[in-house]
Amino acid sequence: MTRRPDELLRGLTPATLIITLLSALLAPPALAQSEPPPEIDFRQVVQRAKDQVFPAVVFIKCLRESLEEGKKVTQEVSGSGVLVSADGEVLTNWHVIDKASEVRCLLYDGTHYSAEILGSDKDIDLALIRLKREPGAESLPHATLADSSVLTEGDFVMAMGAPWGMSRSVTIGIISSVRRYLPDNSEYSLWLQTDAAISPGNSGGPLVNTDGQVVGINTRGVMAGGDMGFSVPSNTIGVLLPRLRERGQVQWSWTGLQLQPLQDFDRNMYFEGDRGVIVAGTDPESPARRAGIEPRDRIVEINGQHVTAVTAEDLPRIRLILGLLPEDQPATIVVERGGERQSLQLTPRDKGRVEGEELDCPRWDMSVKAINQFDNPDLFFHRNEGVFILATRYPGNAQSAGLRSQDILLEVDGKKVTTLDDVRAIHADSLAALPGKRRLTVTVLRNGQTRLVVLDIARDYERR
Repeated sequence: MTRRPDELLRGLTPATLIITLLSALLAPPALAQSEPPPEIDFRQVVQRAKDQVFPAVVFIKCLRESLEEGKKVTQEVSGSGVLVSADGEVLTNWHVIDKASEVRCLLYDGTHYSAEILGSDKDIDLALIRLKREPGAESLPHATLADSSVLTEGDFVMAMGAPWGMSRSVTIGIISSVRRYLPDNSEYSLWLQTDAAISPGNSGGPLVNTDGQVVGINTRGVMAGGDMGFSVPSNTIGVLLPRLRERGQVQWSWTGLQLQPLQDFDRNMYFEGDRGVIVAGTDPESPARRAGIEPRDRIVEINGQHVTAVTAEDLPRIRLILGLLPEDQPATIVVERGGERQSLQLTPRDKGRVEGEELDCPRWDMSVKAINQFDNPDLFFHRNEGVFILATRYPGNAQSAGLRSQDILLEVDGKKVTTLDDVRAIHADSLAALPGKRRLTVTVLRNGQTRLVVLDIARDYERR
């Protein structure tokens, strides 16, 4: 039964009545029922983000000179890029413009330009090119790089580019992993993994967040087992972009250190403690070995900066620190060995090229390449300076003589081979001696064993 207000107050003492009335007067007003949050139209979010970056997406077409068939072949390849400055700088992948003799770019509005390569790096697979435009040309729409460190798994992203050489397109997905470690492909950086479709031709295009900013450059895709793509994080790009602009390359420093995490699940090796990174080994004649760093040393500081690698995902950051050390300048490396701390001086050197130069040898019907310790470690083990057969033409004289890809050239026609210039000179002499002299003796190193081969260059397969 409902009671009247006067009945509720009846029987209260004066003091109690005063307290009751004051409490009622001072009590905050009852909160009105809150309004439901406005609904977010995800289609509009995606559209706004797309509209911000899509005008900056570039379709790139290159003419590449390839020697992988044992002869010089001009191939047309295509990829994507994204404008990152108003004056026409375009970020793309190294593998899009590698060995390109001509680079052409098509913009969103249909205008097209030739481009020059400002800088590139194979290790991170990044390249910076610039459109060739008239001085004083109007500013171009360009994208901005975001802070990729704030990304989390589940964030929505869009992959933009020109897949399969077709018109620009956009695919949508989520960030599957913000710290994806790919063995043999994560030397200096982890990857952003996404299920937004990244197809051939998307390489070099931007990975975009819902704020319309670039969080990565699309680089790798998986064509089987579901959509899985990988992008270079924008924070890694931000560190390296100034070097590409100023030097034309990242200009990595090399120490020769082989590192291992404290919790190495793949090798089933686990080290005590929760700090530092383990030295698995050092390369022969490397700066690390000359500095006295030994296997099983625990590196805890690099130039005063504390470093720790608990798992393999922590290794790229430490390699990045080492790779960006100033070359030919001593760096202080603090290690723990046998329970004691030692301070060692390590002087890194310029890493230099990570891929040897190539040379076409017509009439010999093969292409050759300089041995490089990073690109050809197995061959470098046998010869730290030399030339090997990249490919033989089929049909062709080298293939008919029994020469094979990966054969290391030791001598040709009695002359020692150490560099590409040696091969270039011997090749020119052999062509000048035709048709009188048509056979050359070639000494090669194959799987560690020396072989003598007779190369007959009488037949011209170009004219068959």
